[in-house]
Amino acid sequence: MASAASSPTDSLHVRGLSVADVAAVLRIQALCYGADYVEGAAVFTRRLQAPHQCSWAAELGGQVVAYLAAYWSHPGKITPLQGEFDAQPQASVLYLHDMAVDPALAGQGIAARLLAAAQSQARARGVQRAALVAVQGAASYWQRRGFVPSQPRDTVQKAHLASYGDDALYMEQHWAPPQI
Repeated sequence: MASAASSPTDSLHVRGLSVADVAAVLRIQALCYGADYVEGAAVFTRRLQAPHQCSWAAELGGQVVAYLAAYWSHPGKITPLQGEFDAQPQASVLYLHDMAVDPALAGQGIAARLLAAAQSQARARGVQRAALVAVQGAASYWQRRGFVPSQPRDTVQKAHLASYGDDALYMEQHWAPPQI
């Protein structure tokens, strides 16, 4: 009897993203986004030092191969490109600022594992919604994961959205509270 083939990601480890991972994040950003969307090391370091961040890394063979930069926020609050993760009192939204997977490992479920970790953490906090800005044509990817387009609520948030370019789309997702 033949055994099931193993996947290169069978030994994938999902853990919190830390300041020590910034160089890997920048490398993955450059591979995935090109120069227009790469955010600097200083910005990312400050974000990861913020107490309200809840970011994740996917590690394979001791190397970060994907990440999800996220923080606790409010509905309709958009972080501009190169912006800070502003602390929001009594946050009720998991804001997914940036997620990228090394293109050599794309399509192997790594992003889904990062999203599951973040959503699990949100549910444990009683948070039942997430938000993000879809860029570079990624809206259909996020729609398949239950996100729907939403309009920014004021001119400041519209300006923040515009910092990502003309095709950027603000999206939200709501999920049901856990059954007791």
